[in-house]
Amino acid sequence: MSHHDDDIVTNVSTNAHINELVEQRLADPARRRTLKGGLGLAALSFVGAGSAASLASFGGDDDDPAPTAAQTPAPLPAPSRPASLGFDAVAKSVADTVAVPAGYTATVLYALGDPIAANVGPYKNDGTDAATSFAYRAGDHHDGMHYFGLGSDGKYSASASDRGLLCLNHEAITPLFLHPAGPTISGTGAAAARTLPDEVLREYYLHGVSVVQVNRNAQGQWTYAQGSAFNRRVHTLTDLVLSGPAAGTSYMVTKYSPNGTRTRGTVNNCANGYTPWGTYLTCEENWFGYFRRITATDNANRNAKELVSLARYSVAGNGRELWATVTPDTPDNMYGRWIAEVTGATPADDYRNGPNTYGWNVEIDPFDPNSTPKKRTAMGRFVHEGAVLANPVAGKPLVWYQGCDGRNEYVYKYVSDAAWDPADATRGLAAGNKYLDSGKLYAAKFNADGTGTWVLIDISVDAIKNFATYAFADQADVLINTRLAADAVGATKMDRPEWAAFDPVTGGVYMAMTNNSASLRTLAATDAANPRHYNDIKGDWTNQYGNPNGHIIRWKEVSPEATSINWDIFLFGARSTADASNVNISGLTADNDFSSPDGLWFSHATNICWIQTDDSAYTDVTNCMLLAALPGQVGDGAVKSITNTDSAGATKQVQTFVGASLPSTKLRRFLVGPVDCEITGLTESPDGKALFVNIQHPGENTPTANLATPSSTWPSTTPGSRPRSATLVITKNDGGVIGA
Repeated sequence: MSHHDDDIVTNVSTNAHINELVEQRLADPARRRTLKGGLGLAALSFVGAGSAASLASFGGDDDDPAPTAAQTPAPLPAPSRPASLGFDAVAKSVADTVAVPAGYTATVLYALGDPIAANVGPYKNDGTDAATSFAYRAGDHHDGMHYFGLGSDGKYSASASDRGLLCLNHEAITPLFLHPAGPTISGTGAAAARTLPDEVLREYYLHGVSVVQVNRNAQGQWTYAQGSAFNRRVHTLTDLVLSGPAAGTSYMVTKYSPNGTRTRGTVNNCANGYTPWGTYLTCEENWFGYFRRITATDNANRNAKELVSLARYSVAGNGRELWATVTPDTPDNMYGRWIAEVTGATPADDYRNGPNTYGWNVEIDPFDPNSTPKKRTAMGRFVHEGAVLANPVAGKPLVWYQGCDGRNEYVYKYVSDAAWDPADATRGLAAGNKYLDSGKLYAAKFNADGTGTWVLIDISVDAIKNFATYAFADQADVLINTRLAADAVGATKMDRPEWAAFDPVTGGVYMAMTNNSASLRTLAATDAANPRHYNDIKGDWTNQYGNPNGHIIRWKEVSPEATSINWDIFLFGARSTADASNVNISGLTADNDFSSPDGLWFSHATNICWIQTDDSAYTDVTNCMLLAALPGQVGDGAVKSITNTDSAGATKQVQTFVGASLPSTKLRRFLVGPVDCEITGLTESPDGKALFVNIQHPGENTPTANLATPSSTWPSTTPGSRPRSATLVITKNDGGVIGA
C-alpha cells in the first residue's frame, strides 16, 4: 500500500456526484442560461460594481435572477498583495537537488534522525541507530507544519521572528532506509509477519509530530536548538486524551482505556492546522490502513451496524506495516493494540474499538512540553486533510475548513459554538476545550450553477435520524461515523479533497483536487467541478485518461459561518504544451505549468498563495515543485465549455466556471525538489523573511535490491547515501521578504 495515497473507495452511497447535478442543469437551455447568468451576477458582487467585463464574460442577461441576500458576499477589503512576484521562475528539473531562484538560499534545517535532546548522538543513517533513541530524533516523511513565535517570556508571540517553535508532522515512513537491510519480514501475503520487534519500535517513533525550537542568528542563519526544553516528540506510543462529545462513550472503550477517555498515539499525520491561542492541530489521515482485521473470521463476531461502519472506513486487512503481527506481544499490548478484532469477552478486553480512537484532529500545546495532547472529537472522524482556520473575528464563531482525502469523499467545515474572545489567546488547551469541544460540523453540497450549501451533520437532522443504511444512536455515533452521516444528508461526492487554504485578503477558500484516475473520472463522470477527461502521455505510460494533472477549486461565503457559497475553479494543472482549449485551460506556460496540486497555503506576510505538488503524471519532465501565485477572487473569470474525448473517440462537452488566467508575473515556479520527492508543508516567520518547506520521501521508489544505489541521495551528494526527508529554510540573500 502506498505510504500516502491509500485511496480505497468506500463511498457506495447513492448521493449525487456533482456531475449528476451538472447534467440536470445542462440538459435544459433555460437552465444553461441561469447557469451562466446566475453566477455572472454573483461574480459581479465579488469583483465589485463597474467590472462590466467580468459580468459580460459570464454571459449575464437583464432578466437573470439576482442573487439572494444569503448569496451576496460582504464587501472586500482593499487588496494588499504585491502587483507581481519578485523572483525569476525556476526551470523544470529532474536533477537530484533542490533548485530555488537566483538570490535565494535553501538550507537543510531538520532532517530524519536529527537528535532533539542533548544526550542523543548524531544520526548514523545506516539503520543501526538504537530504536529507543528515535523517541528523541526527527521522524520520517516531514509533512504539514506551523511556526509559532517564541517570546522572551517563553510564551506564544505572534510577532517573534528570530525564535520560534516549529511543529511538524511525520506522516509515514520509507521502511527500506530505516533498517540495515530494510524491514525484516517472514512469509508472504496473509502469512507475512514482522520478526524483529525493535524494527517496529523504531517505526512507531518515526511517525507522529515534532516540536522543535528554531533560532535565527544576527547573520540571518537558522538552526534548531538540540537541547531546548521545548523539544518533544508526539508519536504512536504517546498517551493522549479523547475530548469532546465522543469521549467517554462506549464506542471508545478499549483495553487501554476501559472508560473510553484516552488512547495511545497518533498516526499518519498529514496536513495540519493551528488555533488563535497558539496551539497546533495535527490531522490523522490514512490511519485505517495500520489496523489488522481479518474479515473472514472477525465479521462473524460483529453486528450489522459495526460491519457498515468498518466497511465505510475500510478497516480490513493485515495492516500496511504489519505492526500487529509481532509475536510474542508485550504486557501492555504494544503490538496487539493494532488488532481491531473481537478477541476478548468485552470491548474492555481487546482493541475492537481501536479504530474509533483514530481519524481525529489532535491539539498539541507546543509551549507546554508536559501537557497531554487532545483528540478533538467534535470536529468529526474521517481521513483528515488539514484543518484550516478562517480569519478570527472577535464576537464571531471560529471556523475551520477540512477535507476528507479520498475519492468520492466530502468537504467539511467546523464552526465553534463559542464566539471568539481575544482574551482566550493565552489559555492554551483550556481554550481548546471551549472552542473545539462544542460546535457545529457541516458537509458541503456543491450545485451545478456555481452555488452551494453547507449541510449540518447532527443527530437532530431528520435525514441522519432516519438513515436506512446505518441507525445512528446519538451525536457521538454521528461524529465517529462522520462519513456515513454525510452520506445521509446527501453531501456532494468530490475527488480526493486535499489541502485547503484561506485567503486573508478576499476570504475565499481554496482546496486542491490532486488528480483522478480513468476508472473514476470517466468521460461520463466529468462535471462542472471536475470537468476534464483527457490523455496525458508520460513516457510509455499511455492511455492515462481521467484527470491526471488535477485542479484547484475555490469558494466564497458571505462570512465563514454562513451556509451558502459560490465557487469556481482557480487553476487547472497541465503541461504547457497541452491543448489550450480543453486541457491547458488556465493558459500555463513553461514558467508555471504543474501537475497534481496538493499542499496549499497563504502567506500572512505577503498574501502570496503557495502551491505544492505531489505528482506522478509529469515526472518524466520534472520533479515535484512549489509555485507562488497572486490570485484574484471567485468569479473573476468566465464560463468555459470543455470538449472531452475518451480512448474510444467518444466526446462530451462540459460547462464550468474558470478563474481568470494568471500571467507569469502572477504565477511562477519557485522551487523544484529532488528525485521521487513530494513537496509539502509550508510555514513562515512572522516577518516573512524565512519560508519553511518540507521535502518528503526522496528516493521512495528505490527497489529493495538497489538499497546500496538509491534513486536519490538527497540531501547528501555522496553516492550511495540513504536519502532523508527534511525541512528546508529558504531565505533571501539580501535579507528581504520571500517572494515579494
